[in-house]
Amino acid sequence: MNERLHSVLAQRGVSPESLAEACAVDPKTVGRWLGGRVPHPRHRFSVARHLRVEETFLWPGRVLRGGRPGRDPGGSEILETYQNRAGVPRETWLALLQGAQRQVDVLIFSGTFFAQTNPHVARMLAERAAAGVRVRLCFGDPRGRAVATRGREEGIGDALAAKIRASLTYYRPLLSEAGCEVRLHDTTLYNSLFRYDDDLMVNPHVWGQPASANPLFHLRRADATGWFDNYARSFDAVWTGARPWRPDQEGTAAHGQD
Repeated sequence: MNERLHSVLAQRGVSPESLAEACAVDPKTVGRWLGGRVPHPRHRFSVARHLRVEETFLWPGRVLRGGRPGRDPGGSEILETYQNRAGVPRETWLALLQGAQRQVDVLIFSGTFFAQTNPHVARMLAERAAAGVRVRLCFGDPRGRAVATRGREEGIGDALAAKIRASLTYYRPLLSEAGCEVRLHDTTLYNSLFRYDDDLMVNPHVWGQPASANPLFHLRRADATGWFDNYARSFDAVWTGARPWRPDQEGTAAHGQD
């Protein structure tokens, strides 16, 4: 079953019948696509355009029109590249989150866009956790040296720490949810990471620039020797050294600094 196609149709409110009409195919054909059959290239293009989503997201491993490659079954892990993080369609973020079955790992400093582009992100994360998904969110420590350094490098000073505190308020309800953890790290953040099972969004950081203005790579795990696992291990290393977020303590500490 093509879970991603199912998910995007539901998000768009598009019925299989209307998709069939838009692509000039029989509804039974769309039913076979939903069941896992890969469409002809021209139909893949039509579906992606009609649903306003990346073709490689719906059918990883296929070659797009014009010869631009998707994931190479021979081992390449890059599904898609984006000139900047802001260029990733909102629907891609939603579909990745809704499709997670095992784990969601997020490594960021403030990650304000994560909640701003999806006001229901905390509820959706809680729903995934209730379904058995392990959720780990790792934010920058607003009292740490790494955040202070990054704020100076971006020219925004203490504003980064304030953004982290504001962003964390969205995730307070998760602290009481089984399967959800929120921690704070004080490490140099070379990349923001967003993992959904075997999909990983890697947002490398350029010195002095906000993460949103930097490129993003969508990886799909191929084997244990690839990029995916290297980034996954880096998340685990930062997570191990991070401290649990306790809002009551953070509030007292923040007030004492003002």
